[in-house]
Amino acid sequence: MTLKKTKIQIVNKSLYPIPKYATTGSAGVDLYANITEDITLEFGKISLVPTGIYIKLPIGYEAQIRARSGLALKHGVSLVNGVGTIDSDYRGEIKVIMTLLKDEPFVITSGMRIAQMVISEYVTAEFEEVDFLDETDRGSGGFGHSGK
Repeated sequence: MTLKKTKIQIVNKSLYPIPKYATTGSAGVDLYANITEDITLEFGKISLVPTGIYIKLPIGYEAQIRARSGLALKHGVSLVNGVGTIDSDYRGEIKVIMTLLKDEPFVITSGMRIAQMVISEYVTAEFEEVDFLDETDRGSGGFGHSGK
């Protein structure tokens, strides 16, 4: 099977190599903390962690910044915005908005893998305003309405 690829321009001002895929089946690449001093995450506090990475995405693509599952499970490290979005017209440094969901502080050191970046295509919506929407079996039920 041939994987679909697209060229992404990248500027690396960090001390670490450019992101790369760990395996042929990896959807994302790891981003590294590019810091001069350790950052201690504390419960409920928010920290902005620089990566030293700048990218140029083609129109129709976004970079999704996601938490690393190992850090989340073992240490309670999370991203404040859930999944961050890097738009195709953004040219600034990629920074990761991090927080801690456990009471025990967690120290981020320079070069630590702090997040994953997934490149995705997207569709731009063309909204059509209407007076009402058609009915479905589900209707407006949500948030556990099915009892499952």
